Amino acid sequence: MKTKYIVYGILLVGLTALIVYRINANNEIGEPKLSEESSTATTVKGLVLQEQEFNDNISLSGTIEANEQIEIRSEISGVVESINFEEGSKVVEGQVLFTVNDVELQAQLSKVQTAQKLASENERRAKLLLEKQAISQEEYEIASADFQSASAESQLIQAQLSKTIVRAPFSGTIGLRSISKGTYVTPLTPIAKLVNTSKLKITFSIPEKYASQVEIGTNLTFTTSDANINHEATVYAIEPEVEIATRTLKMRAIAENSDGKIYPGTYANVLLPLESVDNALLVPSESLIPVQNGKRIFISEKGRAKEIDVEIGTRTGNEVRVLTGLKAGDTILTYGVMALKNGTPVEIDFNQPEARTGE
Repeated sequence: MKTKYIVYGILLVGLTALIVYRINANNEIGEPKLSEESSTATTVKGLVLQEQEFNDNISLSGTIEANEQIEIRSEISGVVESINFEEGSKVVEGQVLFTVNDVELQAQLSKVQTAQKLASENERRAKLLLEKQAISQEEYEIASADFQSASAESQLIQAQLSKTIVRAPFSGTIGLRSISKGTYVTPLTPIAKLVNTSKLKITFSIPEKYASQVEIGTNLTFTTSDANINHEATVYAIEPEVEIATRTLKMRAIAENSDGKIYPGTYANVLLPLESVDNALLVPSESLIPVQNGKRIFISEKGRAKEIDVEIGTRTGNEVRVLTGLKAGDTILTYGVMALKNGTPVEIDFNQPEARTGE
């Protein structure tokens, strides 16, 4: 019986010793692992977020148009008698551009004026006879109507005569002419183009979601395809409705062109400011990771990577504005983040690589 208890005692002591040994062994093994984990931390680039001023702009395509532009034509048919402008020259409002032969109209006017004088004399005599009751009221009214008809016909021919002299309706630059002296012209014959380029119109359309952010008086800048000089313009007119087919709102701005270096019909790259933010948070576009429901970014918290879901706004060439999910002072991980997982130990290099510009 005593032997049995002695055996049980020996087994119990041995079991206890084994448990103690295993606990100590695990502790010894665990310490090197922590050291190993610390020594294999992933090195990534990072930066501390700071609030900064941000101008939210949208880039659009537009077309430059002349402030005023018409195609000069003759209102009457006839032979061109004289041309009074040089191609490509400046003309002023009211300047005579060309004249049409008016010999036939002058003859018609002389004939009508003679008839008008006779009708006027007949009307005067009829009035005297009516006062003496020598003729009826009806006879007098017939004579008066003849006089009025002759006067109207004279005015009509005078109006046609005035159209034989074609004048510039506004000041501007006249283009290449398509007629010569002696050419028979009609109202359908194009003569030349007259363009006023002292001011220019820039027509463009914006997506409907930005419609409420633009109003008359908004200032913008634009460049042309032949130069990188920034020109300023001001929105002066907006269509009253959105185009259903394109879901865009058309508007028009006006710009000064006193030096005449910008030509109508050219392409314009419009930079339209939407809003200015003083406390925006901007992150490099490479730091954002696409996920199913949006974007995600890694920050460093206590030496480990932590995933944060963010909502983004306007995208520039190299940076993206973050609307929610981050705050000033957060340390975001910018480069080398694709291999990270939530909780991965990280070592941060705050020396940022040189920013890459888009072509």
